Amino acid sequence: MRVYLDNAASSVLDPEVLEYMLPWYREFHGNPSSVHYHGRNLRSAIEQSRKKIAELTGSSPGEIFFTSGGTEADNMAIRSTVEGLGIRHIVSTRIEHHAVGHCIELLEEKGHAKVTWLDVDSRGHIDLKELREVLKSSPRSLVCLMHANNEIGTMLDLEAVGRICREFDAVYHSDTVQTMGNVKYDTGNLPVDFLTASAHKFYGPKGIGFLYIRKGLKIPPLILGGGQERNMRAGTENVPAIAGMAFALEKCIRNLEEKNEKLWKLKLFLKTELEARIPGVEFNGETAKDNSLVTVLNTFFPIDSADSLLLMNLDIAGISCSGGSACTSGSVKGSHVLAGIGCSAKRSANSVRFSFGVQNTAEELEFTVGKLEEIMKVKTPV
Repeated sequence: MRVYLDNAASSVLDPEVLEYMLPWYREFHGNPSSVHYHGRNLRSAIEQSRKKIAELTGSSPGEIFFTSGGTEADNMAIRSTVEGLGIRHIVSTRIEHHAVGHCIELLEEKGHAKVTWLDVDSRGHIDLKELREVLKSSPRSLVCLMHANNEIGTMLDLEAVGRICREFDAVYHSDTVQTMGNVKYDTGNLPVDFLTASAHKFYGPKGIGFLYIRKGLKIPPLILGGGQERNMRAGTENVPAIAGMAFALEKCIRNLEEKNEKLWKLKLFLKTELEARIPGVEFNGETAKDNSLVTVLNTFFPIDSADSLLLMNLDIAGISCSGGSACTSGSVKGSHVLAGIGCSAKRSANSVRFSFGVQNTAEELEFTVGKLEEIMKVKTPV
């Protein structure tokens, strides 16, 4: 058996999404910026997809801009805000995705903005009182706080943060790559200025995403060239991927409660089995249903050596998972998220992120726990 439990890195492309995309590869040709018949067909597909995503997120079509993925969307929101709105102070945490953290660090290094890094507790929560005090002394800041952490699954109270930002005229950007498709957004009633998405996190294709920009915010483009995306993102649009992303998001939202309940049951099953069968196992971050991603379970295994090669042994056993963000795979520094919530280097080295998709089954998780028992030489009572 081969088990894929790294869906937070990239979910499995839904076969129906693939089938939906194929005609745009096979039957429709040309450049969507061309004014002839072939170009108009492609342009129509783009705008219909934009309209669909807007409906699904409670936005207007004019607030949705297509990008190459979540990283570009995060960079565009952050760098263009500093450049275009004259904001010179950023508030964030050390446990953001590197698409956010590295971008902020570069702006700080170049002297374009000063940064306040908020503290987080052992589960990855910020203190809203600290955020309020920071913004009280530095209003009109850019606040960058992700909705749910991609490594430990801890979720932020998006609306509460947004209300504080509104109180102090701050611009609020949230990396919602892990929650888009798992949460129903209504941006018309949400005090957030930027949201980001990447289709391959919700069973769509890789290499496509979008940035929600609240109407009225005027920022410069990150990529220059042609006049695509209403002069906000140059480059010929990837029409099949755009269409596939809209279809994938619609399918996720249409089946949201059923999908999330299945994912929660898988997460709870694995957590319960690990606690019962692996002595000393613990969990990093938040695990409660209402405060964490149903897709992520970050688990510490009590192994003597920090060089346990646990992930490699799981891979050999037929189980694909990760030690953190796939974007930092192979890094000798370990997980910056686990370090950020106070985990030791040893705990970080012996922690595994299991992340679930709709294709996973309880049988696969049972197989996974059995292999872990073998790897850790756990003796099962007779």
